[in-house]
Amino acid sequence: TDLPKKNTRKIKKSLAFPTVDVPDHAHYTIGFVILVIGITGIAGNFLVMYAFCKSRSLRTPSNMFIINLAITDFMMCITQTPIFFITSMNKRWIFGEKGCELYAFCGALFGMCSMITLMVIAVDRYFVITRPLASIGKMSHKRALFILVIAWLYTMCWSLPPFFGWSAYVPEGLMTSCTWDYMTFTPSVRAYTMLLFVFVFFIPLFVIIYCYFCIFRAIRNTTRSWQCFGCLTNSIKKFHRMKSEWKMAKVALIVILLYVISWSPYSCVALTAFAGYADMLTPYMNSVPAVIAKASAIHNPIIYAITHPKYRSALVKYIPCLGVLLCVPRRDRFTSSSFMSTRRSTVTSQSSETSNNLRHTSKSRLSSVSDSESVSRTGNHRESHGYDIITIRYPR
Repeated sequence: TDLPKKNTRKIKKSLAFPTVDVPDHAHYTIGFVILVIGITGIAGNFLVMYAFCKSRSLRTPSNMFIINLAITDFMMCITQTPIFFITSMNKRWIFGEKGCELYAFCGALFGMCSMITLMVIAVDRYFVITRPLASIGKMSHKRALFILVIAWLYTMCWSLPPFFGWSAYVPEGLMTSCTWDYMTFTPSVRAYTMLLFVFVFFIPLFVIIYCYFCIFRAIRNTTRSWQCFGCLTNSIKKFHRMKSEWKMAKVALIVILLYVISWSPYSCVALTAFAGYADMLTPYMNSVPAVIAKASAIHNPIIYAITHPKYRSALVKYIPCLGVLLCVPRRDRFTSSSFMSTRRSTVTSQSSETSNNLRHTSKSRLSSVSDSESVSRTGNHRESHGYDIITIRYPR
């Protein structure tokens, strides 16, 4: 009777996830950092989605890509932060094998979709700035939605293979989070890791670099032509239009650079293991880059809140209490609502004044007419009386 119990205990111990012998404060520190990142990312990306959905002026086809980026970052924080924080407080993975696979799948899906979305944003800015005539009317809401569906399907294709035996989703670092297996030095795992980096990281990165190189060149050529032919109206209009588009491109460029910087340490760790030097990596070298990579979810709302004037005005319009946080002047916090109310009161006052003026004018006209009529009647009356007097005094 005791033998089956011992066997089941051995089986449970063998199925339990391994732990790492590190001080407790290391787990608690990482858990606290990931909690701050998660709360900031959830709140910030929710505000981005809220502002873009409420404001009609922001709901353009190009801004749909920005909304998708906010959605991926929001889902990254929702699916990763609570679980990572709980496991860090428990100092080990407690959600089992299926929970590990689902957690790693969500992290891979949303992280890769963010990278592909950034590539789409760069390509969209490229066509708008370098080929404005060819891009007019080409990007509609349906086409933007179709591009986003393709992006999600593309990342889904690279996130599902570990479920079917090509690589695997396993714990990493301090054994409190999970990701795809890049530590095992086998041909199958190495092939998946290499293809994943080529088609999800390096190719999108090269496309982004090429697009912004062309954008810089177009801006430089337009600036030179404007300096040479500044007196022409068409060149001035083209220069100002490209200048406004370039402001949007700079915001996207900052977001892309921060995203790449956040994921670069994690990429270096994975490529080091891919090259066969996994023994050189310590648990801290695996966990800290993973936390930095997850911090990329908070860059998007922070950058747009600081540098995007339309986003800031939309936030202040619908959430006035954020005016102090976004450093918006007090007189500009209720610009749209006060403008509408002022405009309505102005129109009302103008209409009332106009009606009063019309009434006063009509009354004055009526009074003048009545006066003239009374004067004419008095004159006629006097003339008639004079004629009667003359006729009466006619000599006999």
